[in-house]
Amino acid sequence: MKDPALELLRTRPDLADLAAFPFDFDIARAYHVEDVRLASGAPLEPVAGDDTGGTYFVCGDGAVLYASSEGEAVLIADSVTEALETIIRLPRWCEGIRPGLDEEQLLAAVREGDEEAREQFAPELDARRAALLSGLGLPDRPLFELAAMAESAARRTEPDHVLLNAHELGAYRLPGDPPRRSLRDVVLAPGREALERMRSGEPGSWEEVGADAVLRAGVIRAAQYDRRADDLPLLCFLLERENTERTDWFHERLSAAVLVGLHGRTEDVQLLREATGGWVTDAEGAVSRARKEDEECHGQDPAAESEFTWIELARRQGRTEHARVALIRMLDDTGPDAERLRELSRALERLGDHAQAARAQSDLLSLQDTGWDRAAEAHVLARLELRKGDLGAARRALERARTAVGLDGAAPDATVSEWHRRGLGRMITQQHLELVITAVEAGEADLARETMRHGKVLLKSIADGFRSSLGDLPARATWAVARLGRGPS
Repeated sequence: MKDPALELLRTRPDLADLAAFPFDFDIARAYHVEDVRLASGAPLEPVAGDDTGGTYFVCGDGAVLYASSEGEAVLIADSVTEALETIIRLPRWCEGIRPGLDEEQLLAAVREGDEEAREQFAPELDARRAALLSGLGLPDRPLFELAAMAESAARRTEPDHVLLNAHELGAYRLPGDPPRRSLRDVVLAPGREALERMRSGEPGSWEEVGADAVLRAGVIRAAQYDRRADDLPLLCFLLERENTERTDWFHERLSAAVLVGLHGRTEDVQLLREATGGWVTDAEGAVSRARKEDEECHGQDPAAESEFTWIELARRQGRTEHARVALIRMLDDTGPDAERLRELSRALERLGDHAQAARAQSDLLSLQDTGWDRAAEAHVLARLELRKGDLGAARRALERARTAVGLDGAAPDATVSEWHRRGLGRMITQQHLELVITAVEAGEADLARETMRHGKVLLKSIADGFRSSLGDLPARATWAVARLGRGPS
């Protein structure tokens, strides 16, 4: 949908000149200092720039994102029209404007900034402002309302409007420290609300929670951090459901078992035995074990939980962008920490963001000291590069894997002497064959043939059992190359 104010600027040079000076919204500068994209993958269009190298972008939902040339970006309005209202009436030269001002303080900051502008560079400020507001048909909205709208927009930058460098994939920072709702509170909110409904006896609430594994996970977490003595019946209900469904998310089952076990009732021992695989045999033991687990792993402080706990719950709740942004911010802040990089890579892969996962994996690979570890992490990097569609990068990652195990004429270290008799050999071979098939499908004949040559060497090298476990993958890769016809060998 076209924005009326933006269309006027594009068709009325007189209005475009007024917007460019003194308000520094210049549609002739509709470009940025580097290639960027939204983390969400949503559309992004530069529509104007300023004389500092900053750029105004319109996002797919019509909202306006301002990105500075210094790596900061923030949502400023829900439309170009609203953005122009703010830019014209609360211009950036009013440096005294900041969140939290009352109405009188805001008006004073604007008066002071405007007076300096008139004296220093814009003596005709009032006339130019009036002409631009009139020409664009903008309303005479109270300044305090405009400021509140801008602050509201800034708080909504995350998760849907986070800007990335398109090549390095690092996220632009939020300017200042705008108030944000923590991911923990976002993902716990549904569970907290459902827990209160269960406690109040709202009809259907127990059935709703019992039937929804993800909601139930949030309720168990909420009950863990807000404990009440009369919660035992609903805790037993939750644990019974966890025992019945036996989902892959055993942490919730263990948390519910801890909460039930702390009550130490004999009648709950059988329920606890089922939940814990038999380590509870009596009420006294249940209390002792529950206290130990509670102290070591759970507790009542949600701030003590790993950030990955909330990220995984966000993913399960379908809050993909919340999880993505949290992981990207964490990756941006992570130094040479192999374990954290590995966890980030795997979490991003589960989320389906193979580009960011490959970024984390590449950093992880650079930290490996042994041939075995380099080969293992290189094969993972190849998988991620292939899934993100960068066949050349996948090829380079597999070359590093081959080098690490001593193929291609490289001298391996002692850690990889048995690589071909272990699962590592199978995984490296599998990635080669998958790259062959994908390269053929993409029309990359030379890459397919080259990779197949390496694949044949690998197939001859790995143990028979691992070769058999690849199923029909070798045959499919071989036939895919054969269908290319004769070509350079």
